[in-house]
Amino acid sequence: MSLELIKKIRQITGAGMVDVKKALDEADGNEEKAIEILRKAGSKIAAKKADREASEGVLAIVKKDNKVAVVGLNCETDFVARNEDFISSVNVFAEKLLELGKENFAAWAEDEIKNNLIVKIGENLRLAPDFEILSGEIIGDYLHSNNKVAGVVVLKGGSVDLAKDIAMHIAAMAPKYLKPEDVPEDVLAKEKEIYAEQLKAEGKPEAMLEQILQGKLQKFYTEVCLLKQMFIKDDKKNIEQLLTENNAELESFVYRSL
Repeated sequence: MSLELIKKIRQITGAGMVDVKKALDEADGNEEKAIEILRKAGSKIAAKKADREASEGVLAIVKKDNKVAVVGLNCETDFVARNEDFISSVNVFAEKLLELGKENFAAWAEDEIKNNLIVKIGENLRLAPDFEILSGEIIGDYLHSNNKVAGVVVLKGGSVDLAKDIAMHIAAMAPKYLKPEDVPEDVLAKEKEIYAEQLKAEGKPEAMLEQILQGKLQKFYTEVCLLKQMFIKDDKKNIEQLLTENNAELESFVYRSL
């Protein structure tokens, strides 16, 4: 059993030296069998760790041509989330998402996590559910320095610099919807119910209730709708006005946080 073979299998599987030695002993020194044993062990490890909470993690953004992929991977500890190997692995996931497309990516990712990454990292890992691919004429993206908050935007018209500014805004302001018309009716109904109770408790005159309610809804839109949010670099204009000034149209966006 050569040291070079152990190093090779460690590099392929990410498993520890002791585990590699045990697998090689069990496989009578056969490299392929040893790797298979370690992969199967990875499934057992994954099963044992599956109930452990994976509340940390990082995001990755990868762009190619006119497409951009956003992927998140959860882990158990901040220590792992800051590990360069783990961060590199999440970037590989983003690249694979672009390569495979959304339809085929999840199955590949789950297999990779169960059979390889959990063995290598040693923690419970989970693919964040909202992985996404966006495509378009002008793409801007922003990933915060902690790799936990991301914004991506696709514009028609405008410039890459404008798109990057809006992507940074998205990461900072966490919009849920593009415009007021996109807010679901049940969400709107709940907000109206809350505001109505507040106004009743404050004893506002009945004749003024509808006007005050509409004012509160407009404020709500400035908080949750991207086009109505005030631009973080210039609080005298909202994103809609910023786009108009730059002859640009916002086609799609993504906000993600872990």
